[in-house]
Amino acid sequence: MQGKGVVKFFAILMAVVCIYQLSFTWVAHKVKNDAQVYAKGDTAKVTAYLDSVSTQPVYPLLKHNYQYVSQRALALGLDLEGGMSVTMQISLNELVKKLSNNNQDPAFNQALAAATVDGVTSQQDYITLFVDEYEKINPNGKLAAIFSTKDNQDHIKFNATNSQVESYLKDQASTAVQQSYTILNTRIDQFGVANANIQLQKGNDRILIELPGVKEPERVRKLLSGTAKLEFYQTYDNSQVYQLLTNMNGLIAAKIKASKKDTTKTAVKTTDAKTTAAVKADTAKNKGALSLLNKVQKSGSKDTSALGAKSQFADQYPLFNVLKPMMYQGQNGQGELAHGPVVGRAEAKDTAQVNKYLRSAEVRTVIPQSMKFLWSVKPQDKTKIFELYAIKLVGAENGPVLAGDVITEAHNDVDQKGSPEVVMVMNSDGAQKWRTVTAEAAADVNNKQYIAIVLDNNVYSAPVVQNEISGGVSSISGNFTVEEAKDLANVLKAGRLPAPAHIVTESVVGPSLGQQSINAGLLSSLVGLLVVLVFMIAYYNRAGTVAVVAVIINIFFLLGVLTSLGAVLTMPGVAGIVLTLGISVDANVLIYERVREELALGKSLRIAVADGFKHALSSILDSNISTFLTGLILFTFGTGPIQGFAITLMIGIATSLFCSLLISRLIFEYMLEKGWDIKFSNPWSSHTFKNANYAFVKNRFKFYIFSTAFIIAGLISMATQGFNYGVDFVGGRTYVMRFATKDVSTETVRKIVDKNLGEGNEVKTFGTDIKITTKYLLDKDSPTSDAQVRAALIKALNTNPATHVTEKSIIDYEKVLPTIANGLKRSAALTVIFAIIIISAYILIRFRKWQFSLGAMVATLHDALMVLSFFSIFKDVLPFSLDIDQSFIAAILTVIGYSINDTVVVFDRIREFLNLHHAKTDDPKTVINDAINNTLSRTIITALTVVLILLVLFIFGGDTIRGFSFALLIGVCFGTYSSICVATPVIIDFGKKDLR
Repeated sequence: MQGKGVVKFFAILMAVVCIYQLSFTWVAHKVKNDAQVYAKGDTAKVTAYLDSVSTQPVYPLLKHNYQYVSQRALALGLDLEGGMSVTMQISLNELVKKLSNNNQDPAFNQALAAATVDGVTSQQDYITLFVDEYEKINPNGKLAAIFSTKDNQDHIKFNATNSQVESYLKDQASTAVQQSYTILNTRIDQFGVANANIQLQKGNDRILIELPGVKEPERVRKLLSGTAKLEFYQTYDNSQVYQLLTNMNGLIAAKIKASKKDTTKTAVKTTDAKTTAAVKADTAKNKGALSLLNKVQKSGSKDTSALGAKSQFADQYPLFNVLKPMMYQGQNGQGELAHGPVVGRAEAKDTAQVNKYLRSAEVRTVIPQSMKFLWSVKPQDKTKIFELYAIKLVGAENGPVLAGDVITEAHNDVDQKGSPEVVMVMNSDGAQKWRTVTAEAAADVNNKQYIAIVLDNNVYSAPVVQNEISGGVSSISGNFTVEEAKDLANVLKAGRLPAPAHIVTESVVGPSLGQQSINAGLLSSLVGLLVVLVFMIAYYNRAGTVAVVAVIINIFFLLGVLTSLGAVLTMPGVAGIVLTLGISVDANVLIYERVREELALGKSLRIAVADGFKHALSSILDSNISTFLTGLILFTFGTGPIQGFAITLMIGIATSLFCSLLISRLIFEYMLEKGWDIKFSNPWSSHTFKNANYAFVKNRFKFYIFSTAFIIAGLISMATQGFNYGVDFVGGRTYVMRFATKDVSTETVRKIVDKNLGEGNEVKTFGTDIKITTKYLLDKDSPTSDAQVRAALIKALNTNPATHVTEKSIIDYEKVLPTIANGLKRSAALTVIFAIIIISAYILIRFRKWQFSLGAMVATLHDALMVLSFFSIFKDVLPFSLDIDQSFIAAILTVIGYSINDTVVVFDRIREFLNLHHAKTDDPKTVINDAINNTLSRTIITALTVVLILLVLFIFGGDTIRGFSFALLIGVCFGTYSSICVATPVIIDFGKKDLR
């Protein structure tokens, strides 16, 4: 074996990297366990504990803090950890209306309505649909007449063509989607969810959001669905507010002291009369304030590790214990107040306590009506420290100095020094007001004021006004990165582009169901691994132990790579890991069968091993590349769980190749150097399928008849009784209910639900629980509709004592609107077709004969139709659900990948035999039949191994993926059948004159 040193180096390097990457998971898990032990079941204490150690070193030797470690640990998906998944759709309909200044043109509004309807079934983007509909309704109409408004006149001239207007609308739509992404991302950050995932889905106007561990779905809905509100505020200077904070601190301290001593609150009334005036006081001249300021400074700079000192300071200065005033050390060594609108800083974990203090009744009475406090939107760089701003309210309504809807354009740029800045353009009304505001802010040369840019009650930036700004064009500069400048520009467009985001799909997985999935996933993986190990050793003797070692190393590398890439492990991902076991075994089987053939020719063990690896390489590469292409297509066109499965599958193929071809070879070389006796079979398995001579080619027409009859029966069944579609294919709301008694029947639940929520509901078993799918109020997309349906369902079930439930009885929830459902059907069909075309093209390139490509295409299409037919014919026959959903599509594509894998190995042997036996006396049919029989051992052993693994997954994998694993199980059986009995006969019948 050449390059052993290089292989060893990379193997050791990968092992070290994987150990390091997986160590984060181990450390994070240990810290979480410590938190659970400390909290004794109190979730609030768990959160508090984890917050307290977030910046503390927890990683041995390297001293990484918990925040760093947890971000690099292997993340679990919603189906394993529980949580909430939401798909938001940006309402481009409302955006287009706004850009037209709510134009009342009949053709315009008809086109908008038609485009909204078309969007349910079309693959085209909304703007294209709208323009097409408008030109149908009004062929001679000019969109420029509608969109060349006062605000748009710089971009759309009155004589602009429809295509120019369409291009402008698409740019604005793209900006609106990106802006919504920025706003939603910020809101999620503030929600404080660990390992949250937000993805902007390319090619459409949707945003996927996954929030593991969320226990307040209603709060999430409100948070995500709220309309963004951009405002500009004047601010107070820190020096104007410090005395007020001091007085607040006194009020809070007095209240705490009084509550401890249970005495009358005599200290509270002493400061009320002085407080409002104190807002305007210059605290730099106030000796008492300076004294307190120095104490606060010392508390933050000196070691106060003694518990008594900490407690004493917290009692005396409760507000300043959690909110550090903005100050710096003056030339005299004394604390001085910093200038600017920031009045304090607090750790993320302390912001809730600060808010509680500011909202308390006694504190609110002393805060002037013209003042409010707002937090910065993000913490300071590489910290968890947020800044608190003092905002000045103006006007009769005590509001902002300017609303965000005056912004007509905002973009990131660079200033004369090459530093990132944001350019902001206002309409004429806004420009006039902005000139007045900036003139006032810059009037005092020695005390220039700041203007806070606020979105969703969070301060994004508070630049100082250097001079009066006329013309409505402003530049905002600061210590921005390019990305921060882009984000601020998007924020400034929030008032201009009001494209609200609506929830179109929603899934809530309860923590108990998540834990069940974790247990099921672990059990299925371990049992699957054990089955593979036992089978390989039993069949291949000592050589089987090499495969066992290679498979274990493969799983180790796979998990290490997944962790290093920041991938999220889902239940379909676990299925991908289990399937990777089969792929890994397949490569070893190909090698071992080849070695056995070489040994049968009388070659020495060393030469047989070398030739076995050499001759198996082509089949292994072809079969794995074709399966990798399937995974790539899955990743490109799939979403959510399908992408998780695809990532695991692709990485698993790469690690399998490395371990099977290189690690296994290293082990064999070591064993040969040591002179070990390596056997590739046991007595009972040494002659299995040897000299097989089944008449596959002769009986091909029988196979044609069987497949055709089954597919026709399936097509009839599809046309008459259809499928059991999952909620993500038909739309609706699905609830998994856990009843107190296990003897509740689905028929009882169905009757109750139909009686109260209308006909057409679907009720089926889900393990020991019951899954209910309803379309009740699905056409009403109001913020309260989800709560109404949930309340109606619970009320309906509670009409019968046997089906009594509470909110906690709902352990899983999912909502999909019809728009998404139709889109999934289209994308699923296109993905399958595209996969077949891509893989067939690869076969054509590799085998150079169109008959092979046609055989592969027919076989893959055959397998897909056979599985679909089975799911339709037996949809109400089997004791478990056969749903057609996203996971089923993943299963179909995996079956296609496996089928191609299997077919390519058979084709590879056929090509080899045809090259060896191409004389005129050689009958191609006989040669091909001999090739099939020659590789039969590998085909059956691989299929048997994969079937055993999938049986384990089906039995132990849990209810969440039972339908998925069953689709894989029957698909592998059909795939094995088609590679021998369908693909090969197609080559024969279409290549009679072209096979020699």
